[in-house]
Amino acid sequence: MSYPKAIGPYSAYRVAGDLIFISGQLPLDPESMEFASTEIKGQTHQSLSNVKAILKELGLGMDSVIKTTVLLSDIADFASMNEVYSEFFSAPYPARSAFAVRDLPKGAKVEIEVIASRK
Repeated sequence: MSYPKAIGPYSAYRVAGDLIFISGQLPLDPESMEFASTEIKGQTHQSLSNVKAILKELGLGMDSVIKTTVLLSDIADFASMNEVYSEFFSAPYPARSAFAVRDLPKGAKVEIEVIASRK
């Protein structure tokens, strides 16, 4: 499992002690660097798959995520995003913020960043 490389002058993730800060993951397929889907469910799945791949590289799983921030280009997509999101996490769920924003890079419908912990 791989993840897309950063599309700008930033790191895909940084480790600071026991914390891992994962930059916002766009729904980019790591091989083609194109969107994996044009709809919100497929894009959410790809964004979280990218997060999962980064964590796997670090020897961690999705259960290490303690905080997420979800950026949506349309808040009307919240319920559909949440459906897919719930497939990636189980109780105790990470803390989460979700916002509608005017635009996302490359015209994405969703971008998800996370903070994880090695403990």
